[in-house]
Amino acid sequence: MDNTGFNWKYRLLCGLCAFLHFYASISAESSCKLKAKFNLSGYRNVEKKKVVMGGMFPVHRRIASANTNSSSVPLSLGCEGFNFRTFRWTQTMLFAIDEINKRTDLLPDTDLGYVIYDSCFTISKAVEGTLTYLTGQEEAVPNYRCGTGAPLAALVGAGGSDLSIATARILGLYYFPQVSYASSCSVLDSKFQFPTFLRTIPNDVYQSEAMARLVLHFGWTWVGTIAADDDYGKYGIKAFKEQVEEAGVCISFSETLPKVSSPEDIQRIVETVVESTAKIIVVFSSDVDLSPLIQELIQHNVTNRTWIASEAWVTSALINQPGVSSLLGGTLGFGLKRAEIPGLQRYLLNIDPYSNPLTEEFWETAFNCTLDYGRALRLAKEMTKAAVEQGGNTSLSRAVRGVPEWLCSGKESLEKLNNTYSDVTQLRITYSVYKAVYTVAHALHNMEICEPGLGPFNNNSCADITKFEPWQLMYYLKNVWFQVPHTKEPLFFQDGDVDGYYDIINWQVKGDGEISYVTIGQFNSTAAPDAMMTINNASIVWNNDELETPRSVCSESCQPGTRKGIRQGEPVCCFDCIPCADGEISNATDARECIQCTEDYWSNAARDTCVPKTIEFLDFSEPLGITLMVISAVGALITLAVGMVFLVNLGTPLVKANDPILSFSLLFSLVVTFLSSIVFLGEPQPWSCMTSQVGLALGFSLCLSSIMGGLKSLSLSLSHAVTTGNPDVDSLRPAHQRALAVVLTLIQAVACTVWLIILPPHPVKNTAAQNIKIILECDEGSVVFICCVFGYDILLALLAFIFSFMARKLEDNFSEAKCLTFGMLVFFIVWSSFVPAYLSTRGKFMVAVQIFAILASSFGLLACIFLPKCYVLLVKPELNTEDMMRPRSKPRDGTGTGTSASLATVATEVQATTGNVDY
Repeated sequence: MDNTGFNWKYRLLCGLCAFLHFYASISAESSCKLKAKFNLSGYRNVEKKKVVMGGMFPVHRRIASANTNSSSVPLSLGCEGFNFRTFRWTQTMLFAIDEINKRTDLLPDTDLGYVIYDSCFTISKAVEGTLTYLTGQEEAVPNYRCGTGAPLAALVGAGGSDLSIATARILGLYYFPQVSYASSCSVLDSKFQFPTFLRTIPNDVYQSEAMARLVLHFGWTWVGTIAADDDYGKYGIKAFKEQVEEAGVCISFSETLPKVSSPEDIQRIVETVVESTAKIIVVFSSDVDLSPLIQELIQHNVTNRTWIASEAWVTSALINQPGVSSLLGGTLGFGLKRAEIPGLQRYLLNIDPYSNPLTEEFWETAFNCTLDYGRALRLAKEMTKAAVEQGGNTSLSRAVRGVPEWLCSGKESLEKLNNTYSDVTQLRITYSVYKAVYTVAHALHNMEICEPGLGPFNNNSCADITKFEPWQLMYYLKNVWFQVPHTKEPLFFQDGDVDGYYDIINWQVKGDGEISYVTIGQFNSTAAPDAMMTINNASIVWNNDELETPRSVCSESCQPGTRKGIRQGEPVCCFDCIPCADGEISNATDARECIQCTEDYWSNAARDTCVPKTIEFLDFSEPLGITLMVISAVGALITLAVGMVFLVNLGTPLVKANDPILSFSLLFSLVVTFLSSIVFLGEPQPWSCMTSQVGLALGFSLCLSSIMGGLKSLSLSLSHAVTTGNPDVDSLRPAHQRALAVVLTLIQAVACTVWLIILPPHPVKNTAAQNIKIILECDEGSVVFICCVFGYDILLALLAFIFSFMARKLEDNFSEAKCLTFGMLVFFIVWSSFVPAYLSTRGKFMVAVQIFAILASSFGLLACIFLPKCYVLLVKPELNTEDMMRPRSKPRDGTGTGTSASLATVATEVQATTGNVDY
């Protein structure tokens, strides 16, 4: 670059600045004049220095109250609320510069100067300091550097994130480097907005992630948040909320701390904290902004809360005041990397109270006295006057007669002071200041040792450390790499940021009531995801000295067997636990949905496990099965016994009067029906399903066909006898009767055969009838076929009942038709009762009802048809004669000669003469 041209332009601009200043001071009517002179305090040492480093620290907490009266000339306001902690940061920068100047291995040929301003923790003061620093004189002239002093290196500051954002926007216009020690807001990582901003404190992106991991580590799902009303608080808490809400954590409340203390806002926040059920409160704020809220919470005796602190206040003495142990005991927070800086404490204790107005204010504030003799004398007189007015001693006090009581000697001992200024046990942001100063120094050192021809700039040139441009220093700052003295920590930048490392600190109350900071874990952003955070849970002491981890949930976890039911209008963490429905389970805590059990399984009583359904069928071995099987067997045996009786008495008139073939076919059908009921028992199999249904259908069909054969003969004989008056004529011969029974049975047999071929009955698992059971039963295969098959049996039964009913009034002696009528009536009663009973039962009892109907109808037919005959054959053999089988003539007057109990009928008499009397 053309240095000659640059120097000429530089001198011209400086001359113009001086001229404008002079002209503004002598002419009130000037068109270009200085608008304001800033009221700044700080430290300045630029004489005979090769390079000047800038610094900005919030030594005061706020600016003094302003006079809003616009009738007078506005003045740049002073500051109030001295902060010992940030004053220590300021002295650390001075200590680091002094240490660097004494070193021979770092900037050996360069003596660093400094210009340090107090930002008063306000943006306006930070901007004033930035403009003044860039101008190079007390009167700020934007866009101009006035004076011929040493070049400006970089600005170390400016404290809080809001302050750095304001200063970084101005410095970025000139590509002037800024290295921050405490501005961690994530918005500052935008190189588009803040191209020259770097920092030695981790980005809040890491801190927000660390806080989120901490909340998730302890299983807290219901937390409150409080943030300062600035970029630091807003962006930090925003990133935290995004991460925890994505993980299922709910925010109970979210409050903002006012930058200007407002009792109404503070009271509102206190009420929110007290009313909320959240036991965990995350605070992203500076100690200055948080302090009023802490004092108000102490007044309300708020306890049983666990506070999560950001690095800005986790080790702040402004917060750790006497009486906070009941409120803040057990607090967890994230502190910057802690280090010991040898020689710093001695430097802090040996400051000269008269060296600088800012140091004087510190001394006066620390020891509650004044270094100004006149002011001390005035204070003493005021105290004496007040004592006189209150009726006290009217003599002049020692302060008025000699040395004033309020006068500082300047020799007070800082070692005995025991305040946060001299406390070097928690050097965290202080260490960050130390690193920031050394970062600028190493960048300057790399610039100084650049060899011509090997430089990074145009034509491999180097920058001249005595007159470099800001952008040239920025290059070295971006690429700096060094080990911090004493700690050997490597420091380098990645897009202006450093790695995120934090100590996890627990506030533990000691025996004397004081709070100590105990490191219980670490967070390292460079570690593997599952190893970023390490915590020793056993070493944590919670609020009120509790050792058990506090719980903070809106709703207790839903245990297995229940699911979450979201409450309308409330966060998702607030829910009801709804038991799973029958057949559904949840086997995990906080299940969102219940799981449907598979077809063969059902939920247990706790609804947390699917268990196999109970297999149900009417087994042979159970009491009901045994009972039915015995009854069926007894019925079959009785039927066989009746057959034996008939076989033995085959040649007797009574047996001959009833067609033996039809009688035996009837008995055989009853045996089939009795035995088919046994096939219904046991686990259904393909063969048993087909056998039971078809056997029952054919059994009843043969039974009813045999009855129909006899009744058809009887009814036709009756009809012929009535019309002709000749009872000796038989309309149907035995062969016809048997053929009729065979034909009627064959019709059923054909239907059953078609049924078995096309859609046979088969076993199925019925899971719909009863939820907790699998009912093994037979599926009919085709509803149409089963309706046709059993509808045919019902038709035969109906016809048999009609014919027997028509023949019931024939001449007695052997009133067979009446017995058949009664038997068919029993048959209909049984099966009519069977239908509603069958439909109203489930499972194995449906089979039991069906078997009972089969047995009842079979026993009814057996008893009604064969019991009278067996009675005659076995008990009254004297009645078993041909005479008794003949019907008696009916008198003309219509009166009967027999009794209702006689066993003879007109039909039997008609057929007795032919030897073919049917039922």
